[in-house]
Amino acid sequence: MSRTVIDLDDQLVAEVAQALGTSTKKDTVNTALREVLQSRRRALALARLRTAAEEGAVDLGLLQDKADYRR
Repeated sequence: MSRTVIDLDDQLVAEVAQALGTSTKKDTVNTALREVLQSRRRALALARLRTAAEEGAVDLGLLQDKADYRR
């Protein structure tokens, strides 16, 4: 882990900490970074799934009814 000095918007950090349930700036920044990365990865996976569906490799209709994939 590296140590970096940056200027942060204290009000924004406080709001994000409250939203994330974190108590320190370090935890807030690290948790926010992880969540952004996870969100981007999910968005990329969804985009790939949509492309596969458009190409006919995946039938998204099967996933619309939970009964179809919980058997």
